[in-house]
Amino acid sequence: MYKPPTAATSSNSKMALPRWLLPLSLGLLMLTGIVEMAFISSMVFWLHRFAGGEYTVATPTMAGTTFTLHGKPKHFLLNQGHTTNGAAGTAFVGVGLGGILVLWLRARALRQGDYRGFTKALYHAWLVLVVLSALLSIAALVYTYLLTYQHWGQTINIVTASELNNKPSPEQVAYPTQAWTPENWFKAVLKLPLAEKSDRKNIWNHLYIMRAWRWNLIPLVVFGVIFAVVALLDAREKRRFMGSRRAVWKGRV
Repeated sequence: MYKPPTAATSSNSKMALPRWLLPLSLGLLMLTGIVEMAFISSMVFWLHRFAGGEYTVATPTMAGTTFTLHGKPKHFLLNQGHTTNGAAGTAFVGVGLGGILVLWLRARALRQGDYRGFTKALYHAWLVLVVLSALLSIAALVYTYLLTYQHWGQTINIVTASELNNKPSPEQVAYPTQAWTPENWFKAVLKLPLAEKSDRKNIWNHLYIMRAWRWNLIPLVVFGVIFAVVALLDAREKRRFMGSRRAVWKGRV
């Protein structure tokens, strides 16, 4: 027997999430994730391929003479980049690409009235990953900014650097004083009287990328948290939908 919609049913339909909100928030998260991975990959490639060379610097104590500075310090802090890359990769691959597959499987199961078993378990596991991914992005943001500002304003002692007697790889002598993030190190290198203008330009270009991936962590966190909230609300909505459908099947409506 037909029953007209109750006030509660009408209220729930008005409160339903817009259908475009879940795919839009997922798309924005995937976009920031892949941009973050691209920035970090560019930095890592440059650090391993080119930045490990030498920079020619004017000697402070003897006019007209130069010395070489190894491209990377002895104590180089890189874990924040690995953590951030992991957060971005989880957001893009696990939450994004995995989510497209999981949501498609869920939609098909709901249409067929067979939302149970493997599909249901996979969807719930993905929801857990969504929350963990958002928390990992938050941790990467806090870790990166805390580490960056702990070493903010450090400078290279040019006298100490000139006395290292640096040699070409593999007998290089890296700058031993203090620990450095890539961004803080190359910012300090730019304050030295570099003899080659091309070195200065090259460092500036990659310093922009280092700053870009640090700042891009903010939208990665924002979109990660937004998508986690939207995904959980969507899950609750679908659970209510399946509950009402089961009630109809059992003849209680």
